[in-house]
Amino acid sequence: MNIQTPDVIYLYAGSSAKTLNVEELVDYLRIQLPKFRISVRPNLTDYYFAQLPSEQTDAELDKLAFQIASCRVRNLMEGWTPIEPMYGEIAYEKRRLQGKSKAVGVLYDGFGLSAVSFRLIDNSEKNPNCCHIVLTDQLFGTWDEDDRRYHARVGVFAQPSILSTTGLVEAPAKPKDFYILKQQSQILGQNDLAVAKLKEEFRGRFIDYDDERLTEVMKGYVMQAVFYQLTGEPFCPEPTCRLYNAHWQEEVIRAQLENKAEFCAQHSRILADLR
Repeated sequence: MNIQTPDVIYLYAGSSAKTLNVEELVDYLRIQLPKFRISVRPNLTDYYFAQLPSEQTDAELDKLAFQIASCRVRNLMEGWTPIEPMYGEIAYEKRRLQGKSKAVGVLYDGFGLSAVSFRLIDNSEKNPNCCHIVLTDQLFGTWDEDDRRYHARVGVFAQPSILSTTGLVEAPAKPKDFYILKQQSQILGQNDLAVAKLKEEFRGRFIDYDDERLTEVMKGYVMQAVFYQLTGEPFCPEPTCRLYNAHWQEEVIRAQLENKAEFCAQHSRILADLR
């Protein structure tokens, strides 16, 4: 396996999840990769605008809002192509970039979002020596050629890789019994309180918003982004390895929380060699 080691890992703290401890993620990376330089930066867009001359800010804000709005997925059953966004969509993205609105109820094309993010990285850092990992609240998906539809994802792995704390809650499927009981509640006309009680019944079997386990779980996804940079392959077929590509919440919990060894034998050897 060909290993390309970056000199520095840049971690952009763009998620507002209350239970996400970015410093703990950094400490974990330093333990796993002690020879790498780990640098924490604010939200990628905030970091980008902080480097711009003030006279360019307004025009660049409009441009970026337009580009992000163009990444919206409008039909889950159709592959994404950039189309002219509506005025209201651009205005929403502008407010979000200014911190006046949150990323709620919008699905973006993950690779489109990564491409827009790549433009914000300084040219001197667009090389294999730099690994960029963006943490975000934005929910994104990728197109699946097998079933011809979009699926929400926790991560898209590219330059930069983007990891979504919202995606961690929404993308991996909850236990089947949860959906059956939720559907029964909706048929009976029960309200949000009934759904909240249902979540309580299944507590511990999936990751929820502001879950106390969020940071520990995200350690594995950050390592997936690192392994993408190292080898071009972020995933592992072993279900108990942190690099496992989990599609169910219970698989996430098994891979990220229940395996004391953390990594399979092959990926443990790679990390040992890097140390």
